[in-house]
Parts: sequence; structure tokens; C-alpha cells
Amino acid sequence: MSDSALSALSAVSALSATPLHALHLELGAKMVAFAGYDMPVSYPAGILAEHRHCRASAALFDVSHMGQLRLVGADAAKALETLVPMDVAGLAPGQQRYAFFTNSNGGLLDDLMITRRRFDDVDDLLLIVNAACKAADLKHLVTNIGHRCTVQPLPERALLALQGPKAVHALARLNPAVASLTFMTGAPVLLAGADCFVTRSGYTGEDGFEISVPVAHAEALARALLALPEVRPAGLGARDTLRLEAGLCLYGHDIDASTTPIEAGLSWAIQKLRRAGGARPGGYPGAAVIDGQLATGVRTKRVGLRGLERVPVREGAVIVDAHGHKLGHVTSGTLSPTVNEPIAMAYLAANHALPHHEVYAEVRGKRQPMRVSTMPFTPHRYFRG
Repeated sequence: MSDSALSALSAVSALSATPLHALHLELGAKMVAFAGYDMPVSYPAGILAEHRHCRASAALFDVSHMGQLRLVGADAAKALETLVPMDVAGLAPGQQRYAFFTNSNGGLLDDLMITRRRFDDVDDLLLIVNAACKAADLKHLVTNIGHRCTVQPLPERALLALQGPKAVHALARLNPAVASLTFMTGAPVLLAGADCFVTRSGYTGEDGFEISVPVAHAEALARALLALPEVRPAGLGARDTLRLEAGLCLYGHDIDASTTPIEAGLSWAIQKLRRAGGARPGGYPGAAVIDGQLATGVRTKRVGLRGLERVPVREGAVIVDAHGHKLGHVTSGTLSPTVNEPIAMAYLAANHALPHHEVYAEVRGKRQPMRVSTMPFTPHRYFRG
């Protein structure tokens, strides 16, 4: 065996595997390295079919590579507010909220989901963080608030996402209680004999659920879901095109430590009481920078783009004006299966980040016309009750 082949074999063997790895192989998945894990990018039906099935019915995604963390203690919510610009203390039991960790420059260290839970008269906070960031996030939490609450990683839990307009009908066959959940709420639910924690949320723009399940029960639950007539497996490829159509950021691509939430168009996630003049303002890293940008604006903004010709525009493409002056760059792009045209997210100079403004993406030496668009590209269909 050649040195290069040995090196490739070593790289594959160094990847972590989720509890559903054997099931993915059994289902014929095409596997790729992602965030240190061997993950399914697609199944034999292909990315396009998986994407369309999620929009029409229900798709099952393995997202067990993501990090699950538990914060416990009477001071946990207020402690977490020193790291995120969100109202954590005000969360009711069962309520979920999108959040992000910030650095001293207001940059985004990671984005995450926070759910306040209540078990046996004990409150805790369940955090779902990105796979590539989970080690750094754990260190960040322990270092900064570990003296105020218990920070407990949950490697014994897997995570499944069931997404699509028929997800509720499918999951309700295993336990009708899930139908009572509304968008961004969660509850403990028994599914296929497993004690799960289910939230009505996800990252596709569709109605759906994320299911935290004990590792020992993950494969049995996945098989029970896949046995339902509405449900088919879907991989990372469809997850990426779905979230892009929904206008949702992918950490490390559309947002990172060099972008602030205001530049990223995420100011909606910062509650008024955490802003300057609010009841509990600031107190988190980069608060002065973020409050300043909320007050005076930013020089660059994340925007949506629609292609005026059928040429896909990919991450990294430079955006220019009609005279060839650089305006920004693309962070995500694809040929949208739902709207049937090229779509992208990009950061543009704020004076060009105007709806319907025409710009050009440089693709293989040619300029492709694109138009600034509102997001999402495909309407969200969350169930709010």
C-alpha cells in the first residue's frame, strides 16, 4: 500500500462515528468527513430527492455529531447570560431559544439552541451546539461559568431530526403527545421505549422535531421512524440545501468569530431587555460593540442573492458592481431545488445591500448577474399553534 493510501486510511479511521453509523452503511449512504465525523452526505435516492421529500413529507437526519450539554444550578440561567446576549433567565420551562456565544469584539464563537427543562422539581438548561465547536464551547462554559453552575456534557445522548410537513403525523404514531408541542418548545416524551427529550424545532425551515435519545436506543428509534410510511433518510447534502433555502446560517461559513450578529442579520435574536436601555443590558463579551452597531449600523451586511441566469454561485465567489469594484463575497450558494434558481448568501457593503439591487458574482472568469433578495428564499412553515 502506498504512503498516500495509508495516509488516507489513517484519516478515515481517525474519524468519530455516530451511534447510527452501521445503519447508514446498511442504507447505502455515501459517507464523508464532516466536523471530525464520518457522516452520510446522501443515500441512494440522492440529495435532490431527499430535499424534495423533506419539503413534501418527512425526512430523518442523524445530527448526533452535534454537542449536547446540560447546565444545572440555581444560578445557571443568569450565569449563561454573561456569555450570550439572550434572555435566558426569562425562559419558561419547556421554552427554547436560539442563541450565540460572542467574543470581546462582538464576533460569533458559535450559535446554539437553549431549552429550559424541568425534571423532578430540578431546572436545567439543555444546550445544543455545533459539532466543530463543541470542545471549545465546553471549555468556554467551564472556564467562565463553571464556578456558578454544573456544566455537564452529554455524550451518552444521540440526536435525531425529523423534519417536514408530515413529521408530526409520523412522530405522533409513536406518541400522540408530540402534537401538543408548538415551535420552539420541548418536553420529555417516551418514544419506542426510550426516554427522549423532544423539541419542535429544526434547521430546514419546515415543521419538525429534534429528538435527544439515549445512545443505546438511538438505532431502534431510527428504525422505528424509518418504518413509518412518511419517513425517508436524508443526509448532510439535503440538510445544507434546505437550510440555505430557509435563510439559516451555517457556522464556519455564513457566520464565524470575525462576524458580529448585527452584520449577520441576527439582531432579531437579541431581546430588548439585553440591549442598551433594557432591564438587563450588556454584561456579555462584546456588548459595547454590538450595542454600538445596533445604534449606528454596520458597513457590511449578510444578504440573500438570487441568480438571474442558471449558473450556480458557490462559497467564496467575489461579488462586484457593474464596474468591477469588489463589494463582498458569497458564503453559501446552490441551485435551489424548490425555487428552481441559483440562490446564495453573501456579505455586501451596506450601501449595496438593498432589496432588488443588482450585483455580479465572478464565476470562472465570468460575471453572473444576481439580485439582492429578502430571506428566506422559501417560506418557513413552523407550527406556532
